[in-house]
Amino acid sequence: MAWGYLILAGILEVVWSTALKFSEGFSKLGWSGLTIVGMLASFAFLSQAMKTLPMGTSYAIWTGIGALGSVAVGILVFREPATAARMFFAALLLVGIVGLKLTSVS
Repeated sequence: MAWGYLILAGILEVVWSTALKFSEGFSKLGWSGLTIVGMLASFAFLSQAMKTLPMGTSYAIWTGIGALGSVAVGILVFREPATAARMFFAALLLVGIVGLKLTSVS
């Protein structure tokens, strides 16, 4: 169950970071509200995951999911460049996430 909480927390991190972009500096109320709710929910699920998973693993995977998801949203939604270098370093993030999961004690 803890891994499910952690994955959900990471997905919610992508939600709130995307909403933050759409909020245009918190000038759009709906997107601003989604940002805040997404942040709170993401932290709540992360805290549940940390009850049983190691802190370092949890935090690294949470931020990794958020970073990879945000890169994907940036490319697909905001038309940010998908250069070879960006894809290489995104792949390194993915390798790190998978490695932390495979070597986790819980």
